[in-house]
Amino acid sequence: MRFEVSLRALMVPMFLAQQALSIDLDVDSETSICDASALVIGGVMDYYQGTRYGGTVGMFQDPYYWWEAGEAMGSMLGFWYFCNNDTYEDVIYDALMAQRGSNNDYIPSNQSMTEGNDDQGFWGLAVMEATERNFTNPPSDQPGWLALTQAVFNTMWARWDDQYCGGGLRWQIFTWNSGYTYKNTISTACMIAIGTRLGRYTGNTTYIDIANEAFEWLENIGFVSISDGSARVYDGASITDNCTSITGLEWTYNIGLLMAGSAYAYNATEDDVWLERTEALVQGASVFFEDDIMYERACQGSSSGCNTDQRSFKSIFSRCLGQTAVMAPTTYNTIYTWLVASAEGAAKSCTGGYDGHTCGLNWQLGSNDGNYGLGEQISALEVFDNLLIKDRPAPYTNETGGTSEGDASAGTSSTTTQLDTAALNITGGDKAGAGIITAIVLAVIIAGCVWMVI
Repeated sequence: MRFEVSLRALMVPMFLAQQALSIDLDVDSETSICDASALVIGGVMDYYQGTRYGGTVGMFQDPYYWWEAGEAMGSMLGFWYFCNNDTYEDVIYDALMAQRGSNNDYIPSNQSMTEGNDDQGFWGLAVMEATERNFTNPPSDQPGWLALTQAVFNTMWARWDDQYCGGGLRWQIFTWNSGYTYKNTISTACMIAIGTRLGRYTGNTTYIDIANEAFEWLENIGFVSISDGSARVYDGASITDNCTSITGLEWTYNIGLLMAGSAYAYNATEDDVWLERTEALVQGASVFFEDDIMYERACQGSSSGCNTDQRSFKSIFSRCLGQTAVMAPTTYNTIYTWLVASAEGAAKSCTGGYDGHTCGLNWQLGSNDGNYGLGEQISALEVFDNLLIKDRPAPYTNETGGTSEGDASAGTSSTTTQLDTAALNITGGDKAGAGIITAIVLAVIIAGCVWMVI
């Protein structure tokens, strides 16, 4: 009995300390929002390899892939900007520089066995964020953030594939990677979002013209369907049947990137076509909210649950919502209502772990659901930070104070079609194995439609 009393005595102060560190969010207070974000970004760093002995700069520990590292750096950069907090400035800068690759296009050779078009796209979005937010510039003898973003866009556009399905980007860059025969919306959506942002930043509407061509392709092939002022955005399809059997999964990051990309194009051009697209995508995005709280409807609540990648999708969605509200003010009231409710729900989920502020996946629960990881942390970070869109200026352009140096031809002298793949020694057996894996991956994706709520 005496031991039991002593144990309780020890547990009480531990519990009180945990409660003191939990997140008490006031959505109307910039200080409260940034205090919450500071706690959450500390949890992001728990997974970061780059500051550990022997760790890789720019990478997070297993099981987090290279693409999510790019997404996380974009999220951390948002914290740097919205909260005017430079605690992790060097971490972000070093990561963006270290992972750019020898051709300065975010196709590093050590990622060639895993990197897809969408993976490159997420790093491109991160350096576009650095461009628009006047993040600490590289030295003058190195490409600027704008030039690096242009290189990503140019290399992606160089891989636009008219041979199959009349256009679009394949999921994968390299033939030996599983999913090479699949054309997915997210790859094209990344290119569209980067392109319209480049168009707005530089004033060069050619970027937006290309983005428009890509958007029209998504509609024509059926990956995007707009009817009665509301949009549905589907995952993709295989080139084996000319993209006729569309995978009907709907993800927040697909609709989010197309929404923000359209809003940027509207802001740059004042073209009503882009505004109509933006508003239809916002209307369509309402299916990802219940009581105005965001959720990943294709996997949350399903028997299989959300995998490691899917648990991070709300991060890019939250960022895209903030961008859309700023670029297309007619959407502001709807979006800000969603951000407030989602942030309040996220804060209630950030009560887990030994630290008392580890975030969960389910923001509707009103408490922590036991899930944790990098995806949960950056999703909460993004939804908190984007509450501050009302207190910060719009993203910079060349004409409004942007300082990043560009290079319109960046990436065009050395595209991925010219990469030396011989050193990888891809054998017939490797190709056969990759084909089998591809078939399995596509089968799993298509089977996922069975449990999707349409």
